[in-house]
Amino acid sequence: MLWIALPLFLLGLAATWLVVSDPLRAFNNGAPPVERLTFERRILDNSGIHLFVRAGGSEPLTIAQVQVDDAYWTFTQDPPGDLGRLATAWIHIPFPWTLGEAHEVRVVTKLGTTFDHEIPVAVRTPEAQSGQLVPQAVLGAFVGIVPVAIGLMFYPTLRGVGSQGMSFLLALTIGLLAFLFVDALEDALELAGEAAAAFQGHVMVVLAALVSFLLLWAIGRRRGAPTGLALATYISLGIGLHNLGEGLAIGAAFTAGAAGLGIFLVLGFTLHNITEGIGIAAPLVKEPPPPSAFVWLALLAGAPAILGMWLGSLAYSPQWAALALAVGAGAILQVIVEVGAYLRRLDERWKTASVPVSVIGGLVVGLSLMYATAVLVKV
Repeated sequence: MLWIALPLFLLGLAATWLVVSDPLRAFNNGAPPVERLTFERRILDNSGIHLFVRAGGSEPLTIAQVQVDDAYWTFTQDPPGDLGRLATAWIHIPFPWTLGEAHEVRVVTKLGTTFDHEIPVAVRTPEAQSGQLVPQAVLGAFVGIVPVAIGLMFYPTLRGVGSQGMSFLLALTIGLLAFLFVDALEDALELAGEAAAAFQGHVMVVLAALVSFLLLWAIGRRRGAPTGLALATYISLGIGLHNLGEGLAIGAAFTAGAAGLGIFLVLGFTLHNITEGIGIAAPLVKEPPPPSAFVWLALLAGAPAILGMWLGSLAYSPQWAALALAVGAGAILQVIVEVGAYLRRLDERWKTASVPVSVIGGLVVGLSLMYATAVLVKV
């Protein structure tokens, strides 16, 4: 215990000396402190524009003025006062915004630093009400559960395939998951760039994906390499975490008032997720599960879309959305590794160091299917 307490004591002693003596003041040349301000949420209603901001930088930040379309406007801040590092506040601006028009908001700090926020198309933000939860749940089920269930309904057809057909299906699954992995990681990194700099968004995404991969790898390998229903369960889990991110996107679209965009995303995600159900069914071809397994596999893969839609419409923020997508990416990567290992064990041709044509075809078809259906999702 002594060799644990002693270095900790010395660390505390050094930190105390640093704070009390302030040796850094000798390097003070009068330069202003670094200021950062991130806009995380926007609400437009009858009373004006409301912005949720998060401060960063080296010193507390003071919001002095607010401009809208190059004109100064009165505003209130809740809570009032200086914003310390990572502190948040709402800025309420009684500006009579015009439906369908673009507006530019500029926040000016006490030191004269400016931060701009663009409103491309002004529309009223839907109010968060408990009555919306049920319709959102129905919509989330339509996006997540229904298409995955439809994909699982191809299972009786898949059972008639031979060994080469099985290799094709597993490779198809890897292709589907590989597309989802890249897609989730790309979206996570994009959202991380919108988060406050102090969160180190890009590093957070990589670490979260790596930790998610390692944890699921350790859990999945407790009883050896997963096959059959166990492997299908991990595929459903990875897809479910990805669908959580998709639900966040749809919920945020409706919250921003982009109802047309949200409906477009719903249709795209529905077609997109049907292929995911086929991927879940592939490992079950040689090891048929009980009928009830298909129900909870569909729920595990699709139900997170409902949770994501609730979170996206009620409490969306870029850093948490990025974290959710990063965890999903790590889970998908773990499933890719497991399905790949399962494929190698099933096909004897791997022992000759040759890649079967059925595997190459499955990968190409899986990637192509996901890319084609993603055309309806990317806007």
